Amino acid sequence: MSTFLVCWLGYEPLLRSLARHRGGVINTDMTVIRTAWMRNMAARDNRFMDGQLLGHALSSASFFASSNLLLIAGIAGALFGGERTFRSASSLVGIQTSSRLLFEGQLALILLTLVRGLLEFMWSIRQMNYCLAAFGAAPLDSTAEEQRTYGDITARLLNPALSSFNQGVRAYYFALPAAAWLFGPAICIAATIACVSLLLLRQRRSPAAAAVSDLRKLLEG
Repeated sequence: MSTFLVCWLGYEPLLRSLARHRGGVINTDMTVIRTAWMRNMAARDNRFMDGQLLGHALSSASFFASSNLLLIAGIAGALFGGERTFRSASSLVGIQTSSRLLFEGQLALILLTLVRGLLEFMWSIRQMNYCLAAFGAAPLDSTAEEQRTYGDITARLLNPALSSFNQGVRAYYFALPAAAWLFGPAICIAATIACVSLLLLRQRRSPAAAAVSDLRKLLEG
């Protein structure tokens, strides 16, 4: 469990440290791309497309939040199911839980992981609504410098909103090794290492990471 907690709570600081010292991290590169998007948004007369794009992200966050809530309800039902749920789970092949207290602790860890993700989705949805208001409030008659400034400020709303969305999605990844604890501590540790390795690989070595990095260089160049 300690391995999982270190990886789960330490992944985000690790990602920030890698971005600061080595670069080439999708999340960091995307902040530059979104800032360029917001600057272009502020310079456009018709911002309908920008609202549609953000609306798509808002719908995705709402979908994930709803799905997360259903999972939380299911896990909470099992957690508070009492002795009958413990006996049913203990009878399953592969489940390794020596006591009801341990079993409830295993379920509580899964629940905690999902709850953190739900809170991130909820905060992401609120921030995206703030962004939509900023889109609508963008002045039509302004100088190029004012448009750039407005775009930079709006990006300070958008980037945290989508960062929270990413953290919410990441909760699904970490819920899997949390659930793996039900099959034994060794499987939990292996699943946790595999989860972090997969996340880092996609952040730094995937084709998407290379493309996003090239886009950032193109925009900054």
